[in-house]
Amino acid sequence: MIRINDLDIFVRVATVDSFSTVARELDLFPAQISAAIKRLECELDTRLFARSTRSLRLTAEGEHYLPYARDVLNTLSEGKAGLQASDPTLRGVLQVASASDFGRNVLLPWLIDFRRTNPGVTLRVSLSDHVSDIFKAPVDVAVRYGTVQNADFVSLPLVPLNRRVLAASPAYLEQHGRPTCIEELSFHACLRFHLNGKLYDRWLFPNDKEPDCVVVDGPVLSDDADVIRRCAIAGEGILYKSWLDVCQDVRAGHLEVILPEVTGEPYPLNFVCPHRKQFTPAIRSLYSYLKIRCETLLAADVAQVQACAAPCASCATETGEGNV
Repeated sequence: MIRINDLDIFVRVATVDSFSTVARELDLFPAQISAAIKRLECELDTRLFARSTRSLRLTAEGEHYLPYARDVLNTLSEGKAGLQASDPTLRGVLQVASASDFGRNVLLPWLIDFRRTNPGVTLRVSLSDHVSDIFKAPVDVAVRYGTVQNADFVSLPLVPLNRRVLAASPAYLEQHGRPTCIEELSFHACLRFHLNGKLYDRWLFPNDKEPDCVVVDGPVLSDDADVIRRCAIAGEGILYKSWLDVCQDVRAGHLEVILPEVTGEPYPLNFVCPHRKQFTPAIRSLYSYLKIRCETLLAADVAQVQACAAPCASCATETGEGNV
């Protein structure tokens, strides 16, 4: 008889292509993961993975079986959610992923408050700017900037009209002056982001036609968005980041918005459930809670939000990847 735990392990291993990664996630030994896969292969009388000392990949039979295994797990999850629907008490493990800066400095306090309100929920929080790694990992919810093209995901808006803004510390502006137009950014120290070998040094600003593009340079690069924000506060240069990431620093006087009249790049914040059939009561409750918290955060300074996060009729298209 096929064990449900073995089926779950198979799906996880197929997702991340690693026994050791799944072992760490489940707090097991790699040998236990290997044994679970062997039991399942014996029950099915077929080989699901082609394994060597250096690689692991699904066989043709494994690729064929994978969607059926996922359907079984999703059906069981739906059944459990149905049983819990009449119970107002939220329970279970909730795995939440988000970008480093927003996740660490804005989202995490909200998640802690949500867990305290729902003590039956156990949180597993993963913060990283490597989007591809996050979506390959077995998470229940990803709170992410940009758009999600995968139709299998449930993507709900948290702040659909959010945009990037230019900002720098008062100390930097006092020492180096304030740019009067976006073209002058090329003469300033700009804090740049790199990810997976790609350097994001071309800052886009929407207009009525083609977006204006400014190539920037500066003394600091990082693959961590939180580092970029901290360097800006320390006076190292100008950043171009999500208003949600910097709004509290602006209100506290640590940063000042530069060129507020310039429309920044659209950067919507979304609530993404990677598995369409697993939108559980806990996930629905978390979405409603985060939606309210985002609205409260933005309502703290309506005038600034209107200047920095207002919609642009000529810029209906939204950007996709990136977390800075």
